[in-house]
Amino acid sequence: MDKLSQLFESRRKDFPSLARTYNGHTLAYLDGPGGTQVPQAVIDAVTDYFTNCNANAQGYFVTSIESDELIAEARETVAAFLGTENGDTISFGQNMTTLNYALSRALEESLHPGDEVLITQLDHEANRGPWLRLRERGVVVREVKLLPNGTLDMDDFSKKITENTRLVAMGFSSNALGTVNDVSTVRRWTYKVGAYLLVDAVHFVPHFPIDVKSLGVDFLLCSAYKFYGPHVGILYAKEGLLEQLDCERVCTQDHRAPYRIETGTLNHEGIAGVKATVEYISTYGEGDTLREKIVSAMERISSYEHELALYAYKCLGDIPGVTIYGPSFDERHRAPTISFTFEGLNPIEVCKSLNEEGILAWDGHFYAIRPIEVLGLLEQGGVTRIGISLYNTKEEIDRLIKALQKLSAR
Repeated sequence: MDKLSQLFESRRKDFPSLARTYNGHTLAYLDGPGGTQVPQAVIDAVTDYFTNCNANAQGYFVTSIESDELIAEARETVAAFLGTENGDTISFGQNMTTLNYALSRALEESLHPGDEVLITQLDHEANRGPWLRLRERGVVVREVKLLPNGTLDMDDFSKKITENTRLVAMGFSSNALGTVNDVSTVRRWTYKVGAYLLVDAVHFVPHFPIDVKSLGVDFLLCSAYKFYGPHVGILYAKEGLLEQLDCERVCTQDHRAPYRIETGTLNHEGIAGVKATVEYISTYGEGDTLREKIVSAMERISSYEHELALYAYKCLGDIPGVTIYGPSFDERHRAPTISFTFEGLNPIEVCKSLNEEGILAWDGHFYAIRPIEVLGLLEQGGVTRIGISLYNTKEEIDRLIKALQKLSAR
């Protein structure tokens, strides 16, 4: 076992849920793309908030003051995670989908009939539905085509960005197929026409370092429960941009960023957990600053997950009846998420069979219904999906392969 594998396998003890058994098997959580397990440090942070400073915001008493301070610190911590120095660029919400709908409502007042918004056939509905609704206002919503290999048609993309384009909304990585998109190239194209670029990074940030400032994105959204934290949505908005939008809010809401788009009382205990989550991730890395530790940690996580996913990809490809969808692992820059079909079995049957072996995998379209539809897989129940997270092991992949081989031999 190499040093990297030793590091990650030694840290499995940080996750209490990994000890759970079912049907005589220790659970193998290969369901990470739908939501990861949570380390004890995060559980402790949520419990500590409830125990010591559970209060509403902006009061002149100790627990309220401490809550305000904690939320401010959480913004700074998430800012370091995403690659910006300014915590005022970080807003929190119920989840990514809710934040994106709020953003679309805030942007719609600046859009007029004939203006164009560009989305893709690869995206999760959370980054399609909020923009498709703008058609009711006469906004033209266009789609970038998905190629059979699970990547976006970049020629089609470049042709559909025009002088009328006001916003491009795209995913950084596909939760259905593992595709990682070329955001930097699209950013250059949007600069030329003066369009906003909004990126759904929910499936990207658990697996790769990210630097929003170097990318130059205008908006970026992600979800903490996809990277070992609580169910809290996160919005990054470039400095000065949120104040330009007419966000829905009550008259008493602070009109400044980042509060402008946050409606009602936030999930304080969850935000305490988000702060602890980023700090936990940083313990996998090295450096003098939190940002340096985060980047180092995410590079190690990415490397470990990639090697494990590559092993799974090769083994799955050798099983009779299995067809894998999405880009190959020839390129290093691919998310460690693998979707496949099994000849003669629908995805629900596959997942039910794996569950009896203590192996947790997802079936269906995962709310990325458009790519599954375009690939002609929707009517047969979509695909079976496994995802690699930092706590997964080669032994778990071997269990998966053995279970699928048994299915194949029936």
